[in-house]
Amino acid sequence: MNDLFWLALGWIAYAALHSLLAALTVKAWVTRRWPGFSPYYRLSYNAIALIALLPLLWATYAIPGDWLWRWTGLAAWLANGLALAALVGFWFSSTGYDMGEFLGTRALQERRRDAVEHEGLHISPFHRHVRHPWYALGLLLIWTRDMNAPWLVSAAAITLYFVIGSRLEERKLEAHFGAAYRDYMKKVPGLFPLPWKTLSAAEADLLMQRSVEGLVESSGHRQHEL
Repeated sequence: MNDLFWLALGWIAYAALHSLLAALTVKAWVTRRWPGFSPYYRLSYNAIALIALLPLLWATYAIPGDWLWRWTGLAAWLANGLALAALVGFWFSSTGYDMGEFLGTRALQERRRDAVEHEGLHISPFHRHVRHPWYALGLLLIWTRDMNAPWLVSAAAITLYFVIGSRLEERKLEAHFGAAYRDYMKKVPGLFPLPWKTLSAAEADLLMQRSVEGLVESSGHRQHEL
């Protein structure tokens, strides 16, 4: 039981650190204090996230525990098929992200003097059905696995963080893109696709065009704050 407690505490600490480093106030503070480090911020953020994640994944596998459930027969085929579909979805949905911006390589190439992302609102085919496709696919991948106690603790912690983290992320996006993103939130579900709440390609294009106005406005506010 102590091992599970420390595993849960580790996930809480990871989520807190991950959210703190992603906060706009922290990025603005870094920009003010260490402008020369700004181009490296996103790369460093990703490196810290990956390094901090490794011991938690190791503990999830290493801590012993009896199986709570294991998929067998037809259920195993279905679960593994869904997991494979999630992995394929990750691959295809990556085209909906600016990977240079996401990884931080573009900030380094452009030698930016601020630590915030400059990615515009891009509503990919996946984003027309769910606002956070990677989170949705991640949940599908996690909950189709066989579960023992350590896996359940990790799955529950990751799920909770996806829910809370998506809300925190959307506060930033709403501040960044303004009314266009608020309208997007009203029309598209967050983590679980709903057949009756989707965007057409034309509607997505219109929202992306409107987001440019919000981006210009938020940039002005950010320059004033800095």
